[in-house]
Amino acid sequence: MTATDNPPTDTLDEDPTPRFEDLGITGPVLGAVKALGYESPSAIQRETIPLLLEGRDVLGTAQTGTGKTAAFALPILQNLDLTARKPQALVLAPTRELALQVAEAFEAYAAQLPGVHLLPVYGGQGYGVQLSALRRGVHIVVGTPGRIMDHLDKGTLDLSELKNLVIDEADEMLKMGFAEDVEQILAQTPDDKQVALFSATMPATIRRLAQQYLHDPAEISVKSKTTTNANINQRYLVVSYAQKVDALTRILEVENFEGMIVFVRTKNETESLAEKLRARGYSAAAINGDIAQPMRERTVNQLKDGQLDILVATDVAARGLDVERISHVVNFDIPTDTESYVHRIGRTGRAGRSGDAISFITPRERYLLRHIERATRQQPTQMQLPTTDDVNTTRLARFDDAITAALQESGRIEGFRDIIAHYVRHHDVPEADVAAALAVVAQGETPLLLDPDNDALSAAVAADNRPPRKDRAAPGSRDDRGPRPGRRGRGDYTPYRIEVGRRNRVEPRQIVGALANEGGLSRDDFGAITIRPDFSIVELPANLDRSVLSRLRDTRIGGRPIKIRRDTGGPRRDRNDRSSGDRRSDDRRPRKPRHKG
Repeated sequence: MTATDNPPTDTLDEDPTPRFEDLGITGPVLGAVKALGYESPSAIQRETIPLLLEGRDVLGTAQTGTGKTAAFALPILQNLDLTARKPQALVLAPTRELALQVAEAFEAYAAQLPGVHLLPVYGGQGYGVQLSALRRGVHIVVGTPGRIMDHLDKGTLDLSELKNLVIDEADEMLKMGFAEDVEQILAQTPDDKQVALFSATMPATIRRLAQQYLHDPAEISVKSKTTTNANINQRYLVVSYAQKVDALTRILEVENFEGMIVFVRTKNETESLAEKLRARGYSAAAINGDIAQPMRERTVNQLKDGQLDILVATDVAARGLDVERISHVVNFDIPTDTESYVHRIGRTGRAGRSGDAISFITPRERYLLRHIERATRQQPTQMQLPTTDDVNTTRLARFDDAITAALQESGRIEGFRDIIAHYVRHHDVPEADVAAALAVVAQGETPLLLDPDNDALSAAVAADNRPPRKDRAAPGSRDDRGPRPGRRGRGDYTPYRIEVGRRNRVEPRQIVGALANEGGLSRDDFGAITIRPDFSIVELPANLDRSVLSRLRDTRIGGRPIKIRRDTGGPRRDRNDRSSGDRRSDDRRPRKPRHKG
């Protein structure tokens, strides 16, 4: 029976009655689930976990945020053979952000299962880390198709003993041009493996993939009923990763907040960001899964009592946190799982109070807004980065408040009046100048006001917040007409040549998807794309960092290495390209025969 022979099940209701142990999850995996605070499985988990434990293939239609990561991760961990050294499970994800999120979920669920080795594999990470981990032996690999293909071609990833393959966010993967890579990966895995494919939509291409590679799959369709509190004002700012800390600092300056939780993706980032905030004068502390319970309780009590204003946390560490004083939640790293998003912002707006949720979204993560809107049935509003004038107005108001508060302490003021009068008499300086000098002493080396003429941050964030052009999805349609107009502030472009072209059936979206994923580029970093028979020309920023170019050199599209390099023109053009106006030596007119005299 094929995938299309099985009618999809009816949309499932969220019934909290079953427990994870009723589904077949036992031992250390069950212990980790309970330690994370999970009480009852979601609809996708209720239906999927027993099927995967039985060994059935699964074709799931589920939005991001329905809890599908646990739906496939828990059965994989439950059936894992810890004595094996070769990968037993492979999870394919469209972006490195999602790959990291899935890997971290596996780590959380395996917290009480010692000896599990997990490896995230994605572009932008050094090969050395990945190669040494593969040599030592890993049980589970989570990665993006491009980098997985790269390891397969190099012979550094052995999938001969693979038991489980998960294709997550299949529709996003196809949109990014990874269809051919996914099929090549599937073709290099054992025939008797178990396959689980999840997609928010089920277009014909995914149906065809399921028919070819899934064996008698059980079909599951689940709609998310995730909702958020109407008392929470949801906003987002599109900002590149490099500007996040500075953008957060600006927001902290102008937002009127009491207590705040800033959510990041990893344990290391909690400590790093908290330290950066403390260096900028904010009372901030980190909590994560490695912090002992007594220390966690002490930190949370400090937040409740007002001794601490900002808590930098991971999802796991903040689970179950209930502090009325929290007025703001900031998603410093936006979660790809909308269920996590709802849990995070639910830390504010409690007990009928209003709350604010601000999410940082990199240009490459814009698509997650659609998931959030669909899952929560609410549309976050786009916010603007506070300007230097906004910050300066806030700083002057606080300065005024500080003076007013000091003037009310009449006893202390009286003692300083004689000191100031003595200085004025002996130095013949106006009292206003003395007051200004004392302000300089109190302020220290840091200027009180920002310089509006030197605001590189606003320019950078404004560029990131520029809405994507409608024709950007198919940049190759511009052919040789040069870069798109109206792209001021992003610098000049340089043409780069890649060794895939029309004969390789490559499309612009594949080029954009592969280079963005491997090099950490945003779609706004691409100029014109010209696809020729045997190669393509891609316009990228002229100031492209060398490390980005180094990562791109290992990129493959459709399993073919692209060998990216700057395009220098004619000498490297392929012989079969007969573009108009591109005359070659073999097109010259025949010479007249010589006559012997």
